[in-house]
Amino acid sequence: MNIKITGKELKVTDAIKEYLDKKIERIAKYFSEDMNTTVTMKTEGNNQIAEIQVTTSDGMFRAVTEHKDLYAAIDKNIDILEGQIRKMKTKKDRQNMIETIRISENMSEKRAEIENEIIKITYFDIKPISPEDAKLELKGRPKDRFLLFMNIETGKPNVIYRLKDNKNFGIVEPEC
Repeated sequence: MNIKITGKELKVTDAIKEYLDKKIERIAKYFSEDMNTTVTMKTEGNNQIAEIQVTTSDGMFRAVTEHKDLYAAIDKNIDILEGQIRKMKTKKDRQNMIETIRISENMSEKRAEIENEIIKITYFDIKPISPEDAKLELKGRPKDRFLLFMNIETGKPNVIYRLKDNKNFGIVEPEC
């Protein structure tokens, strides 16, 4: 963090420098990289004018305020700069979120373009059980819609599935 303090027609005391260092730390927390800060203070009539300019890789932020008390002018500038920085960070976060949504939409469009292809293979362990036992096992798996099993009565592979009412079941059995 580089701070350059300039006083025009105003002597910059150690107390002012320490106060500025403490206040600029409030802004520095928003940036991970180094930032350059230029502070210019001057007197015009009864008013003290403080100008703070912060330059980072994210951009330049500037605030100028006028007040009878120099410390109050510095505080107001820090509040203004903090608001500008938060606004910029929020805007960047929103743009990143929108870009992420666009990328995911493009990916889903690419997935939607695939047609008439086998895109997933699932392997099942076929157990030799009765249709009643298969129904009980499928009831024990509320997320599954069907169960493949070897019917011990016929010796053929069968599929038991939940009907749309989620109360009853159907069985698919080969004819051969």
